This record gives sequence, structure tokens and C-alpha cells, in this order.
Amino acid sequence: MNDVLRPDPDALLAQLRSDEARAQRGKLRIYFGASAGVGKTWAMLSAAQRERAAGRDVLIGVVETHGRGETAALLSGLEALPLRELDYRGRTLAEFDLDAALARRPAVLLVDELAHTNAPGSRHAKRWQDVQELLAAGIEVWSALNVQHLESLNGTVGAITGVRVHETVPDTVLDEADEVVLVDVTPDELTARLAAGKVYLPQQAERAAQNFFRKGNLIALREIALRRTAEHVEDDVRGWRVEQSGPGGAGGNGKGPGLQAWNTSGAILACVGPHEGAAQTVRTAARLAGQLNVRWHAVYVETPRLQRLAAAERDRILAVLKLAEELGAATAVLTGSDVAEQLAEQARRLNCATLVLGRSQPETGWRRWLPARAVPLARTLAQRAPALDIMEVAPADSSRRLSRAPLQGASIDSDDHEKAPTYWPGYAWAAATSVALTLVCTPLASVLELSNIVMLFLLGVVGVAMRFGRGPSALAALLNVAAFDYFFVPPRLSFAVSDVQYVLTFAIMLGVGLLVGQLTAGLRFAAGVSTSRERRARSLFELTRELSAALEASQVVALGTAAVRGHFGGDALVLVTDAADQLVMPADAPEGFDPQVADWAFRHGQSAGLATATLAAQPWHYVPLRAPMRVRGVLALSPAQPRWLLIPEQAQQLDTLARQIAIALERVHYVEVAQQAVVEMESERLRNALLGAISHDVRTPLTALIALAESLQTLPPEEHGNAARAIVAQAHELHALVSNLLDMARLESGIAGGTVNLRRDWQSVEEVVGSAIRAARTSLGGTVVQTALDPDLPLVEFDAVLIERVLVNLLENATKYGAPPVVVGARAEPGTLVLTVRDHGPGLPAALLGREQKLFDKFTRGEAESATPGVGLGLAICKAVVSAHGGEITAENARDGGAEFTVTLPRREPPEPAEAQL
Repeated sequence: MNDVLRPDPDALLAQLRSDEARAQRGKLRIYFGASAGVGKTWAMLSAAQRERAAGRDVLIGVVETHGRGETAALLSGLEALPLRELDYRGRTLAEFDLDAALARRPAVLLVDELAHTNAPGSRHAKRWQDVQELLAAGIEVWSALNVQHLESLNGTVGAITGVRVHETVPDTVLDEADEVVLVDVTPDELTARLAAGKVYLPQQAERAAQNFFRKGNLIALREIALRRTAEHVEDDVRGWRVEQSGPGGAGGNGKGPGLQAWNTSGAILACVGPHEGAAQTVRTAARLAGQLNVRWHAVYVETPRLQRLAAAERDRILAVLKLAEELGAATAVLTGSDVAEQLAEQARRLNCATLVLGRSQPETGWRRWLPARAVPLARTLAQRAPALDIMEVAPADSSRRLSRAPLQGASIDSDDHEKAPTYWPGYAWAAATSVALTLVCTPLASVLELSNIVMLFLLGVVGVAMRFGRGPSALAALLNVAAFDYFFVPPRLSFAVSDVQYVLTFAIMLGVGLLVGQLTAGLRFAAGVSTSRERRARSLFELTRELSAALEASQVVALGTAAVRGHFGGDALVLVTDAADQLVMPADAPEGFDPQVADWAFRHGQSAGLATATLAAQPWHYVPLRAPMRVRGVLALSPAQPRWLLIPEQAQQLDTLARQIAIALERVHYVEVAQQAVVEMESERLRNALLGAISHDVRTPLTALIALAESLQTLPPEEHGNAARAIVAQAHELHALVSNLLDMARLESGIAGGTVNLRRDWQSVEEVVGSAIRAARTSLGGTVVQTALDPDLPLVEFDAVLIERVLVNLLENATKYGAPPVVVGARAEPGTLVLTVRDHGPGLPAALLGREQKLFDKFTRGEAESATPGVGLGLAICKAVVSAHGGEITAENARDGGAEFTVTLPRREPPEPAEAQL
């Protein structure tokens, strides 16, 4: 039971993130009405006056009174933001000043006419997009909206009123509003207000009463507004109940299961066709998905026949797909010869329960008397997917016509980067092939059987089909049948047929030619689709593989730029951030690139520029590089074919490329952070070790020196000698410590600079060993030192001072951690000199066995906690000196006890005595 009620960590984390994003985002209140004149602006201003009286900071961004005196009176006392003036075609247009509102940051901002279209040159094309940016900045916004301005209801309202509305708002804006206030009046009251001049001026009111404001229209619009508001309230209730159900699914009272039984129906799939009513199909699917609270998808299936659509029809399809994305759908373009099969497979893959289709138009005129050419798509789908609910959408009698896409470029085919081919040369080649085959076969007519000549003509049909497709192959089949009949079938040079069997031959020859052409054209289409898909997959694979090996941000930028240019053509830039998290702009910006738009896309994390709703007039497309943690930069693209950005597959490809680049930049960033952290940790470790060693080993002799110096005043004269000797001993220890620190610093600075200055000279090994023992006598005290030197040691070239220092450090180390006697040995081997220092103590620490080289690291001691003085630099100095000579130093346990350190130095044969004296 406890496992069932235990909260899901992922759900809790998602809820926390959602609550955090909701807390940072401003609230949106929409005053919603059936039509103009119901009092939305009046209700909004009345509420604003109450808020101002309560002490809140209320600011008017833009309010349209339309000359209504009652509404204008409510503006008194409210601060208004000055409008921004724009010059457009010789006229001055006053628009809402978005930047001034963001800088002012009031508690409540009033932005009327949510569906308003901004003047050209504004940051956003629509005012509702301005509102989205205000909400993202944490500003609470109040606005007003009529039901006819909702995109999914555009066709329905147009069919009822006969008036086309060009300014619309996506339904998601209303769905995501925090508050929806319904402002409602009866149709009779609204008509009375219209007649009294409280809605429009008298001249406009008379025309409106005869057209839009008919009572039947007002009743229908009121019903739609009430239903749409009820849907929003239902969503609020469902959301509240889900929140009250708790993470574990318990109800709000905690006594049992809550909303787990609330199961919504499956997803919706809308089929976008090439017909005029495709937009109405999308709007209906969006409205149905909103009512059922389910996700929905829009898909267009491109067949070989649809691939040859005119440019205007392709633009309309792109516009419908863009409309579906704005209404919240996930769009896709599929390719195949069987539309029903592709739709059924897509519905199964996306787990869709309902398929929305546009109703096929009935044939008109003489075509209605012809027999049906094909089985309706709905019936075919019912056979292919019996479990799928199919809805047919009736065409709207009056609806807003979608504008043609402003981008020019390639075909709608997402898998083809070429323009639609011109087929007239193919037909010319088909005719030329028929003539050539006739000329070739004429002299062979007396040699070959007619059946063989038929095969040659069929071969020509296959060749034309492979090269030019379906239409030219059909023409070639017809011409070849005619040529075979006229030139080769008796009676020759006549279309008369002497043998009825030849009629069957003609029919089979024509059927085979058409069938071969059809199959070959289908294979060409499928091969083109597969090739383009493979090209997209290969570009992603290559980019991922190359980015995985990138270690610097500059490499990621170069690889990402090359990949985007290679796939989309044109020009591309990958902009990254600096240490201050500011976008670094290119020093030599290409033509058309706007740094301000790139910075806006970076700061807001949204795409802007070409083929977007934000600053769409820009010639470049700007995509933020969103990584899992944050935005890492901006990808700017000026594609060779701008229309590709409207194709869903190409847009997804661009987003995937941008995501791969962003992830690589974030990985490189955290690699640099990790490396810096390692360096800082190592530096901190060394600093702490140095401070700890110095605090212990420097403080001890200093304290002893101070105590001894103070004791000289109280000691009797006969004890002064002992005190002086003690002071000298402590001073020697302090001097040795400081010498080690200075030697290590000098050696490491030499190594960092690339070399250590050695004063090499031919030296006697016996003299250096003796000198080292005398130099270490103070540290050795009473320790017995023995030597084991070969009697015939040659002269060896090295720095005597540094090698003596090595031996002194090894002797001091043996005295501190070993036991007497200490044995110093030296022997000559071919090409090397071997020096050994061995003690007879306990040997190396057990913790360092197998890791003996650890002893030679800086600030490493044989025993981490020990009363023995030292900072762990003696052996590190030995290693640095020996390495500078090109030698090697090792440590190991001797066979019969004790530790033995071995120094191996390279040597060469000493010079002749006369040469040595020189």
C-alpha cells in the first residue's frame, strides 16, 4: 500500500519545475465576448479602476474606445503609455510600444484588441505575440477578445455571419489564459445599444445592423462564446482536481483514489489534403482536440501525383501546415503512393483514435454522370483500420483565405531539394525514342520475328520510364504500339489489321508498357525519398560523430557551421557566449545579418526572423541553441531555399542540428569546468600541504630558537655553550628547510621554462660522495655511514653541486626514517653510473608498496603523521635533479631489511688525461 501511495520523484520534479515557471510568468486575463459592443473594454477598465483604488500599479498599454463616451470616461486617472509611431507608405501609424512597457514593468498592463495585426516593421506580426513576451517577462496582462477571432472558429463564424475575419488568435492563447472573464449581453440588448450609437458611429451602426448584427447571428455567436468559455472552465476544474489528487493519485481528501479514473480519449490525426478545405479540416481538428483535451497531429501525404502540384497549391499546403503548428499540432509530411496506407500506419504509430478528413467535393456538371473513378478515402481507411474513428469535415461556405507563403524556393516535397522538374523534355525524348526504334527495327523486319520487335519496343518504354517517369513512358507506349502496327504488322504502312490476334498483341503491348512505366515511376519516387532521408540521417550521424571528438568550443562552432551549410546551403553562423554570458557577435557580419535579432532570440530562447512570427521580414533565420541546462548560443541561417524552413521535416532537421550543437557546446563547457576544478583542487591540496608543513616544521625550530635565546639570560655561564650548540642545530634545520623550498622552486621554474641550467664537468665520484657525507654530518649526528665504492670508478660528467645535494637529501632521509648503519654505494655499468643509499631500518611504508614513485611527489612523507621534522621536499628535489641529468631514481626494500634508493645516471667514456686538463 505504501508503494502505491509513494510519490513519483519524476512527477514531483516536473511539478516543481512547472510551479517555478508559472511563478515567474505573468498572469493573463482575457475579457471574452460574443461580438463587439458587449462591453469587454468597459468591464476591463472598470476592473482596472478598482485595482488602482486598491493601490496596484495599473498602466494602459493600448485601449480602443471606438468613440464610446462611457468607455472613454473610465480612462480618467489611469496612466497611459505613449504609443510608438511608425512610418508606413507615407502614413504615420500609432502602435503599442512593447519596449517601453517592458522597461516600465507595471503590476497590471492593459493591452486591448488581442487579435490586432501590428504594422510592418514591428518586432512581432501580431499583438498576441507581444502579450506572450510581456507574460514571459513576469508582467500581468489584461486583454479583450471576440469569439470570431479564435482561429479554430474562423470558418464556423464565417459560415454563420458571411463575414470574413482576417485577424485571428491561436486557441492556445485562450486555453493558457489564467482567467477568462465572459462579458455577455442578450442579443436584444446588444441591438438596442447598437441603435443608440454605443457600439459604432451612426453610419457604421446602420450597416452593421443589416449584416453582422442580425439577431440570428448574435444568438449563434453567443452560444459559441458560452460553450468556449465553459470549455475553459472545464479545463480549470480538471486541472484543479488533478492537482488535488496528489502525486500518488489520492484524492483531495487523502482517503482514496482520486482522478486516476479520468481517462481521455485517444489522440487526433488530421489529414491535410491539397483541396481548398484543408484549413477548415485543421481548425475542426484543433477545436475537437481542445474539447477532448487530447494531443493532436496534422499530416500531409505526398504521392507521386501530388508531387507535381502547381506552386500556388504547394504554398497553400505549407500555409495549412503552419496553421496547424500555430494551433498546437505536431506536423509531418509523409511520402508514399497509397494515402490510406500511410494514414493508417501513422495513426497506429502515434496511437491516434480519431482521424479527421475533409469531405470530398461532389462532382459537378457533366462529371457527375461519369462512373466513380476511385473508392473514397474514408471507405478505404475503414477497411485498413477498422478500429479507427473517422470524421469527415464539411467545407465552410465562407472562410478566411490563407495567404500564400511569402517564401520562394523548392517543392513541398520534404525529401527533395530540387525544384519540380519540367516534363516536356521527357515527352520529346519519348517521341524521339519511338522514332529511333522504328528506324532501327525497319531493316531488321526481314530478319527478326514480330515478337522480337515487340520486345525491342517494350525495352524502349522501360528506358523512357526509368529516365523520365510515368507520363513520358505512357506516351512512349502509345507511340510504340502505333509504330509497330503501322510499320511492321501486315498490311504494312496501314493501321488495318489482317489478323485479329494482333489486336490482342497491341492490347498486351500497351498494357505492359503502361504497367512498366507506372512501376518504374513509383520506384524512382521511392528511391528519391529514400535517398533524401538517407542524406538527412547521414548528415546527423556525421555531425554527431565529429562533435563527439570536439574538445574546444571553436571546433564545435566550425563543425556545426559546416554541417548546417552542407544541408541547407546558403550561409550559416554559430554564435556562442563569452565568460559574461553575452552573445559574441561576428567581427565581419555577412549581409542581412542583424545582431539585435540574434540577441533577442538568445535572451528569449525563441526562434526569430525568416519563417517565424517574430520579425518575419528578416532575411535570416535565428534558432536558439537550447541545451539541457540553458541556452548556449544562437544558430543563424540564411538558407539557399527559404521555403525549406516551412517544411516540417526540414524544420525538425534544423532543430535537431541546433540541439546537437548546443549539447556539444555544453559538454565542452563542462569539460573545461571539470578541468579547472581539478586544477583548483590540486592547487588547493598543494597549498594546504605546504601551509601544514611550514606551520609545523618552521614553527618548531623558530619556537626552539626563541626559547633558547631567552634561556641564555638565566642560564649560568657554563651552560651557554650547550645552548649555543642547540641554537646552531635548530638554525641548521631551519636553513635546510628553506633551502629545500628554494631549490624546489628553482628547479620547477627551470623545468617550466624548458631546461635546468647544469654546470656539467668531469667529476670524481669518490670526492662527491665524501663531500656529501661531510655536508650531512650535522643532520647525521652519531649515525654510522659506510661506503661501498668500486675501486676503479671512472670520471663521470655531471653537476657536482646538485648531485651532492641529492646524496645529502638521501642521507638525511635514511637518518630520519631508517636505522644505522647507512651504506653509500657506487658502481659503474656500461653506459650508466649507479649510486645507492641504503639503511637498515623498517623499510618503506606498507601503504606505498607497489607505488614507490609516490615518495618522490612534492609534500609526500613516508608517514603522514609523524614527529619527524620535514615537509616532504627532499626526495622531490632528488627526482628533479636526477631527471634534469637524464637519469632515474627508484626506491625499494632491500632483501635483508631496510630501504634502498638507487640513482642511475647516464655516462660516456671519459676523455684522455690531456683533454680532461683542457
